[in-house]
Amino acid sequence: MIPLGDENPTVLWPIVTFTLIAANVAAFLYQFSLLMADPRLEQALIYHLGLVPAALTHGVFPVGGYATLVSSMFLHGGWMHLIGNMLYLWIFGNNVEDSMGHLRFVVFYLLAGILAACAHIAMQPSSTVPTIGASGAVSGILGAYLILHPRARIKTLLPLGIFLTMVHLPAWFFLIFWIGWQIFSQALVPVDPNAGGVAYAAHIGGFIAGALLIAFFRKYRRRGYWR
Repeated sequence: MIPLGDENPTVLWPIVTFTLIAANVAAFLYQFSLLMADPRLEQALIYHLGLVPAALTHGVFPVGGYATLVSSMFLHGGWMHLIGNMLYLWIFGNNVEDSMGHLRFVVFYLLAGILAACAHIAMQPSSTVPTIGASGAVSGILGAYLILHPRARIKTLLPLGIFLTMVHLPAWFFLIFWIGWQIFSQALVPVDPNAGGVAYAAHIGGFIAGALLIAFFRKYRRRGYWR
């Protein structure tokens, strides 16, 4: 299922959501420039600024140290990785930002991303594979959105065999299906800590963190709109 938008207007202009998207795009364009110049330069950047669990759990820090818990959120593994995360951030982030205000949203986003990274480290403490991407923080936004607007309608592109159809799904269904898929996928992750792949534990940890943190970060209660 691919979300295309939601029927849930906002009051505040989502300047932080826009800024986060711009920062992620800018960081990826810099990555891409390094890749075009010399792939080894991009690889060095990822190892220096990406999250390497073993480097933190074994006390041997790469460049950045604990700062990689944050810097890793702004790097991505390819165009589709970036577009997917930014799509979810755009659709769901504006409403979460609207619920708590700009400054609180910045803190919420970073904290959700850090807690998501900690969940990944807990599951793969010996991994030497760098983890990058905004999906942990974005997962926190999804968890918060589920609590805030469970009945909002999500415009969704749904594959039916070889055909695609547009449906409007309630947010609770879309998001519970999404987190359920993450849990199922995590159960299939190889035992080898250096196998690489998708950091599903970070998605799960971020989602839970966002669902819990929203009670402390929401600034006011505003009725959502749906039809």
